[in-house]
Amino acid sequence: MKRFEFHLNISAQRYLNYYRGTVRQVVVQCIDGATVQFPASFLTQFVAVNGIHGDFVLTCDENFKGSELHRRQS
Repeated sequence: MKRFEFHLNISAQRYLNYYRGTVRQVVVQCIDGATVQFPASFLTQFVAVNGIHGDFVLTCDENFKGSELHRRQS
């Protein structure tokens, strides 16, 4: 299983681009320097009034399939 850890800081205003479908993919830099891309629809469950903020983990299989996004617990 592959694991990608990163921090997100997306304002509510900026998230509207993802919500409206203007932007369909999220590209982030992981804490280890790798860059990863995933569907913007993964963010929906994490939206708050002030946007999306926090540390996240994206997991997938060795073929980069079956991706899941979780908020990292401190």
